[in-house]
Amino acid sequence: MADEALSAGAVARRLGVAVTTLRTWHQRYGLGPSQHIPGHHRRYTPADLTRLEIMLRLTAEGITPAEAARWAKQSPGVELRLHVGAGRAGGGQTISVGRAGPVARGLARAAMRLDSAAISETIANALATDGVVATWDGLLRPVLAGIGERHAATAGLIEVEHLVSRCVSEAFATAARSGTATGPARILLSCADEEQHTLPLEALAAALAEAGVAYRMLGARVPVAALIEAVNRTGPAAVVVWSHTRVTADPGQLSALLGVPRRPLLVLAAGPGWRADTLPAGVVRPVDLSEAISLALAVRNSLEQSGGD
Repeated sequence: MADEALSAGAVARRLGVAVTTLRTWHQRYGLGPSQHIPGHHRRYTPADLTRLEIMLRLTAEGITPAEAARWAKQSPGVELRLHVGAGRAGGGQTISVGRAGPVARGLARAAMRLDSAAISETIANALATDGVVATWDGLLRPVLAGIGERHAATAGLIEVEHLVSRCVSEAFATAARSGTATGPARILLSCADEEQHTLPLEALAAALAEAGVAYRMLGARVPVAALIEAVNRTGPAAVVVWSHTRVTADPGQLSALLGVPRRPLLVLAAGPGWRADTLPAGVVRPVDLSEAISLALAVRNSLEQSGGD
């Protein structure tokens, strides 16, 4: 609802700042929540949120926090039109996230400021609240796609992409470590030969851990010979090979997997690099993260029911 009062955490996610930043602005400059209900924490009203948006925009433009706070408290309507509206109209300092919600827009703003603390906090909160798949599909993919589009158009934002990727990778690693996977690792995750884009594969690893499925991750740029050696040594039930671009999507890698002595029950060609009409018979191409997880779970469950080791 438009008039809904928000908690500090919700406001932080919308703005793409850390909760500690909101506390600082409250304590130092008086830009705190104004709604007070006896027996409850104070909440931020829409007017409070508007003032904070102005504060954020002005400080990003180089105005001192004290001066920005003074403008935010005195003339929020005028400043919002002059600064926030102008920035959005030109699009020069924004990352488009399509129809993604306010949390994604907040994450995009944090990314443009290279605010790693706010980025990490936003991702961690989303993972804890929504889980890996929803966080990847609804929050991270729109922001990463927006960064990619800006880079394609301007050749810029390399530093933004690197910082966000690092924060995402660290968040997924933490989520994977906190998973409750049991039993042998029967799922092998690997990038195609010379493929360096690993974040989607890391998302899959974190989602598998969240679902209690043990796995092995080989990571980026795995030569075919090394992948086959890993398959022969560990005997995985399923192998996922990720390719982000057509350059790295050589179907010969998949054919080699199908010919190993300890052939996996399932070989998944994941990622936009693979073309369905070039895949060897017996290889499955999942359409998204959810389908990849479902297929891995099906193989795991089938092995458990049959008593396979």
